[in-house]
Amino acid sequence: MRRMTLARQFLLLQLLIVLVVLVFVAAISIAQSAADFRRVAGRAALSAAENLAATALVRERLPDAEPRLGAALPAAAESLRAQSGATGVTLVRADGVVVVSSDPTLLGEELPLGESDVLQGRSWTGVVERSGQRSVVAHVPVLSDEPARTGELVGFVVVARAYPSTLQLLQRAAPNLAIYLGVASLLGVVGSLLLSRRVKRQTLGLEPVEIASLVEHREAMLHGLKEGVVALDTHGRVTLLNDSARDLLGLPADSVGRTLAELDVDPVLGRALSEEGGVDRMVLADDRVLVLNHVPLRSRSRVIGSVTTLRDRTELSSLERELGSTRAVSDTLRAQTHEFANRLHTISGLLTLEEYDEAIGFVQGVGRERAGLDGAVTSRIGDPTVAALLIAKVSLANEKGVTLRLSPTSDLDVLDEDLSRDVTTVVGNLVDNAVDAVSGGVGGTVTVHLAATPLAVGVADVADVADGEVDRAVPRGGELPGVLVEVRDDGPGVPPGDEEAVFVQGWSTKAQAGAADAGGADAGRGFGLALTRLVCRRRGGEVAVRNDGGAVFTATLPGAPR
Repeated sequence: MRRMTLARQFLLLQLLIVLVVLVFVAAISIAQSAADFRRVAGRAALSAAENLAATALVRERLPDAEPRLGAALPAAAESLRAQSGATGVTLVRADGVVVVSSDPTLLGEELPLGESDVLQGRSWTGVVERSGQRSVVAHVPVLSDEPARTGELVGFVVVARAYPSTLQLLQRAAPNLAIYLGVASLLGVVGSLLLSRRVKRQTLGLEPVEIASLVEHREAMLHGLKEGVVALDTHGRVTLLNDSARDLLGLPADSVGRTLAELDVDPVLGRALSEEGGVDRMVLADDRVLVLNHVPLRSRSRVIGSVTTLRDRTELSSLERELGSTRAVSDTLRAQTHEFANRLHTISGLLTLEEYDEAIGFVQGVGRERAGLDGAVTSRIGDPTVAALLIAKVSLANEKGVTLRLSPTSDLDVLDEDLSRDVTTVVGNLVDNAVDAVSGGVGGTVTVHLAATPLAVGVADVADVADGEVDRAVPRGGELPGVLVEVRDDGPGVPPGDEEAVFVQGWSTKAQAGAADAGGADAGRGFGLALTRLVCRRRGGEVAVRNDGGAVFTATLPGAPR
């Protein structure tokens, strides 16, 4: 069966409301009509009864009247009934016996008074039900006018008016109800049509079923996406959040309707979610590397909010860092190839000039230099990956006019695969950062210290770790073996007050003096130190910087040697 349109649904709803209102109006009208009838009929019956009770004939003959005897009192009662339009007139003696009545079955019977207090000499009106018939009744006392019995109760008059039925009351109200129904129906039809047109304009002409279907499809699609989706309004409140985004950002289930500040979102991440323009922007969120794409939402040329998609690139970033290390090694090999080519040319020239002793001395010198470098590193660093990285970095630093040396107190055994990879990442980032900091000067020096050392669980106070020894480490739940990394340079150091800012993603002093993370955020740089802190904290360690004749970066990575 074809589904009803929105206009028809509104029309049926309006008509239903009108019918319900009409029923209540009819009930109220019937109740009001009944109340009006009781009031009007009661007054009329009371007036007629008072007139009859005041006649001299009734006051004189009622005390001695007998049922079915005499015609004067019945004639007076019938005359009153005909003139007043009452349905019944009854005359009752003081002892309660009916002597005259429009209902012959009451003659000679004692009339039940119910709540009436007419025997106390007071008039009374009320509703009386007899034989299933309700009537509005007036009781008026008849007082004697004989000199000896003046004011004495000798009987009372009862005048009754039949109570109309509910159907009769409804028929009386029917004309008004028909008008009400017609006007209400007309207003309902016109109102439903206007309301339907307005709603359809606001819903782009879609019917409720179509809107519900779209919402269901949208919810299924959004929560089925592997990518996170976050929508914000112009005030920074979350208007949409799918499951993936909630997991990636670590937000609670009741995030919709709350601002980023209320959700305690990291300020850097909050700016990336709310600022316009950001394509494939990398942001750190706890221990994840996220790629954000921010797009403003517009409706009728007006910005109504923004939507941001998020992708988890943590594993890919790890692979990129490893690839970067491999590329650095390749660059080093190319540099060494260039260096060896120059040396071979030198040896070839010496041989051409028949300077054989000079050639032999030159070869021996190069051999001693290379052996000395390799031996200096491998004798102190047992992990081959870290040792290879340091040897490669020495050649790269030499190309930039920087001297990279390993501290004589360094001592590191072979590490497990995960720890070795993290130490390589930390050392590579810190060394690159230090080399960039001093490469602009003359004769810059970078010193690297690596050592296995016990570290307090929950991170020691690394700000006081220097030259490979922990001067002051506050245990926080015990100690674990780990690796201490210290990279010192003789550059201008970190600007005062920026000791924490250097670890914020995107922070860079490429355009200013100081030992800082190379690159700018816009170019995909400014992440080396931020990633270094991420790697350290992910293992329960920490990284810090201080100035001591240059910048000194100290990192701790809990974990045991293999």
